[in-house]
Amino acid sequence: MTDYQGPKHHGMLPKNDTQLTRESWKIFQIMAEFVEGFERLAHIKPSVSVFGSARTPEDHPYYKLAEDISRALSDAGFAVVSGGGPGIMEASNKGAFGGKSPSIGLNIQLPNEQAGNEFQDIGLNFRHFFSRKVMFVKYASAYVVLPGGFGTLDELAEILTLVQTGKTRRIPIILVESEFWKGLLDWFGDTLVREGTISAEDLDLFQVLDKPEEVVNAIFDYYERISFEPSEQEQEKLMEL
Repeated sequence: MTDYQGPKHHGMLPKNDTQLTRESWKIFQIMAEFVEGFERLAHIKPSVSVFGSARTPEDHPYYKLAEDISRALSDAGFAVVSGGGPGIMEASNKGAFGGKSPSIGLNIQLPNEQAGNEFQDIGLNFRHFFSRKVMFVKYASAYVVLPGGFGTLDELAEILTLVQTGKTRRIPIILVESEFWKGLLDWFGDTLVREGTISAEDLDLFQVLDKPEEVVNAIFDYYERISFEPSEQEQEKLMEL
């Protein structure tokens, strides 16, 4: 009789002790990212998370639009949080950096080396997308989403899902540049609602605007009757992110 070697995994090789040790230590690296993010962002309130393409050149109208929106938000008293990289992220940090409130970059380490832009009062560096995504949501009073690619769509889907499922508090979610988003929003209404994968009411989770002053006014209008500070019930939701 041979000693029991554990369950068979249909072609999967068991991990050796070195692999297990590395994965165990990875937990501490992840914890460190969360702790640093919580400590450095908890007092930066109110804040607005701004998203958009890393590929947008400086001479593109979207770059100028992002810069103007972030400057308006900063001068209105909102810290601006972006992904910290180039393109619209840089434009967002640049606009906020020239304003009255902090410019914050949540930089991500990528295989092709995303370089952090120079317009950050506070810059945090992350290895893991999931811990970085929590920081975008946890302290945000609003989400502003400019034209972008897969990463931008990922962040948009993330906040819509969290609000839709009640895993985070309701906040303004603003898509900027109506012509860019038209095809996606038509698909939401014509296909997702028709197929029953979302409800018609879910389309009320966001709004589409085009001008910097409209974005700022929409956020203030939303908080006209409620506090920027989460309620006790909302705080409990945010603890579970």
